[in-house]
Amino acid sequence: MTGEALKTTPLTDAHAALGARMTPFAGYDMPVQYPSGILQEHRWTRAHAGLFDVSHMGPAFLRLANRSGDPEADHRAVAALIEPLVCGDIRGLKPGQMRYTMLLNADGGILDDLMIGRPAEPSRQGALYVVVNAATKETDFAAIAGAAASARLERADDGALIAVQGPEAVDVLAALMPEVADLDFMTFASVAFRGEAVVVSRSGYTGEDGFEVLAPAAIAKGLWTRLLADERAAPVGLGARDSLRLEAGLPLYGHDADETTSPVEAALSFAISKRRLKARDFPGAARIAAELAGAPARLRIGLKVLEGAPAREGAPIASLSGEELGVVTSGGFSPSLSAPIAMGYVPPALAGVETPLTVVVRGRPQRAVVAAMPFVPHGYHRKPKLP
Repeated sequence: MTGEALKTTPLTDAHAALGARMTPFAGYDMPVQYPSGILQEHRWTRAHAGLFDVSHMGPAFLRLANRSGDPEADHRAVAALIEPLVCGDIRGLKPGQMRYTMLLNADGGILDDLMIGRPAEPSRQGALYVVVNAATKETDFAAIAGAAASARLERADDGALIAVQGPEAVDVLAALMPEVADLDFMTFASVAFRGEAVVVSRSGYTGEDGFEVLAPAAIAKGLWTRLLADERAAPVGLGARDSLRLEAGLPLYGHDADETTSPVEAALSFAISKRRLKARDFPGAARIAAELAGAPARLRIGLKVLEGAPAREGAPIASLSGEELGVVTSGGFSPSLSAPIAMGYVPPALAGVETPLTVVVRGRPQRAVVAAMPFVPHGYHRKPKLP
């Protein structure tokens, strides 16, 4: 983005009024922290409700140009357009359900991870709600539009996407939109605020219960202000968002995964559809099937650093004898654990929990141990299954 003006979001002025420290991120001018600081923002989200501006992300709607009027047939038709690009079961989505999946290249490498949802209303079948990552959204949108010639890709990244995350998130958001309390984890719905339709998904990137709210730009500041008026809510920047997702063991595309990394290597096999795998009808299926049946060359692991400074991205991971095994892809201090943690890649034989390793920080080996992820238990809201 060198030489190009940074983009702003509908909430940029609101961040300035709150005294946010801004930073360039994925071509946008984004708040990295507020005066309370990253540590306080992180802890507030774990205990209450953090508000995040994530309007730099890539929300969009993929809609059939011509619908048959049969809701199930229309859903199958739009799913068939996007499934050749991803490894997830989009056809099998239930009304109102979202799914985490990945765009793959021909070698099974991850081009991006994304969310795809099926609207709940019968009148909106033949459409999909798609949210891609900020840094890759232009290429993602081009790929989806190119594969879906019989559909329209309608971008919605000119509005605001507000994440409300934390154990009190549901109370804060339901005070304005009571319907959201009925949502389960990884479901979404269209609800009204100030006479405008907003899309609310019960999802997020912190490991906590929470929501992401897609709102038109015209009502974005009003929604943000109303949410902040609740004493249980506080603004949180990208700095704490990163430490929260690290504690949750959630990968950041472009750091913990890229186009050379398969979903199996990235420890994301849960997102590979059994139906799709059996049919081998997604990019790189042969490689992925072979890795699932045998062993990949490397695996993403969690690490607890037992001594010294936090191991940041790029720090080598080594055996106790000093043999370099891999590299840290994300790392930092965990406010919840009061200890350094990290993620990275090592050979599968050394990926078992409690395996002793070292991380090399400024040329000095530091003791570390493979840890189960998430580092901090997830707080997602799941309704009890009926007997």
